[in-house]
Amino acid sequence: MTTHSNTPAGWYPDPHGAAQTLRYWDGTQWTDHTHAGQQAPAVPQQPAGPDPRVQRQVQQQAGVAPSGSGGGTLFSEPVLVVNQKAKLIELTNEYKVMDQQGNQLGTVVQVGQSALRKVLRFVASIDQYLTHRLEIRDAYGQPVLLLTRPAKIFKSRVIVTRPDGQQVGEIVQQNVFGKINFAINAGGQQIGAIKAENWRAWNFAIVDHAENEVARITKTWEGLAKTMFTTADNYVLQIHYQLPEPLLSLVVATALTVDTALKQDARGLG
Repeated sequence: MTTHSNTPAGWYPDPHGAAQTLRYWDGTQWTDHTHAGQQAPAVPQQPAGPDPRVQRQVQQQAGVAPSGSGGGTLFSEPVLVVNQKAKLIELTNEYKVMDQQGNQLGTVVQVGQSALRKVLRFVASIDQYLTHRLEIRDAYGQPVLLLTRPAKIFKSRVIVTRPDGQQVGEIVQQNVFGKINFAINAGGQQIGAIKAENWRAWNFAIVDHAENEVARITKTWEGLAKTMFTTADNYVLQIHYQLPEPLLSLVVATALTVDTALKQDARGLG
């Protein structure tokens, strides 16, 4: 008989699955991903306490007042902090996603790059026009959303799917000049929009189909040294209330990939 005495919190025997299969319960529902075998996924490393740097980023730089904590996942926290890994030359997009206290909730990693693509990105800016693929992973490293931004010339389009291939929706750029706007589409209908509040596309208001603001993305300044010498971009997403699906997943996907969708920042050698 298999025991799970070392199983991390939230993982339980799958009530409808095969033997030795674990499924994650996020507090409201069973997730899509499972873990087969006796060895459970690694427990995410959490800081000992609140991170004052992240708190300062949220409260002072983004102007978001402290709020009650959520369910501790990418889809249940009212505030997500998205910080890009600082690199002198950026060859692969990598982001860490935290809650407002600095606890890590997940990561965003660019996948599917060949060695040639990395060389091309190093020596030229043409990579920004090619297809980009990213995985949004939870705190256990399990993919929860897959994003594909097909090759573009002027306007970006991001296709959002579940790990099993089921399409959630699309984020489609509407214009090139002025304040950039995106449509949030699902099931052949527009269910929301992302509206840049300035021509630099630093801050965005996210609205539903009725033009009610449901969330906000604020770009936070990473400091003079990082701005001049690295490619790091940092954002804070504030979700005003618990959103229904598929809007929730598309809002989270938007916040975690807005820089890849725009690619308006051409620092580096290219």
